[in-house]
Amino acid sequence: MEEKKPKVGVGAIIVKNNQVLLAKRIGSHGANTWGSVGGHLEYKETPRQALIREAKEELGIQLTKISFLCCTNFVIEDKHYIDLGFSAQIKSGTPQIKEKHKIAEVKWFDLNKIPKNLFPPIKRYLEALKTKKAYFET
Repeated sequence: MEEKKPKVGVGAIIVKNNQVLLAKRIGSHGANTWGSVGGHLEYKETPRQALIREAKEELGIQLTKISFLCCTNFVIEDKHYIDLGFSAQIKSGTPQIKEKHKIAEVKWFDLNKIPKNLFPPIKRYLEALKTKKAYFET
């Protein structure tokens, strides 16, 4: 039996003109919730490198102005993650779904009209953006 260990995830809140870019998750834990660009940290990859890679793979965008927001510790559907949240801006590209098996929809939301069914770390990223709190246990 394989020993269960926490995994490291990364994600980013992309804000532009008082709107946040969110992607509806499918085919994985947190399906049918709104998340962001992000994914797992690969061996010998920095969190920033992982985020840049995931943004390009998932939505075909290049990120810039990547800044650390927070760290979350959460368990979902028998999985345990330490998740590093960042804020970022789009340097180039128009967000388009590149991984249709992971993302059902991508959409900009007004910061004051964010959907309620958010992927757990995204709730914390948004809270960190407002409060500057940097660590969450969920």
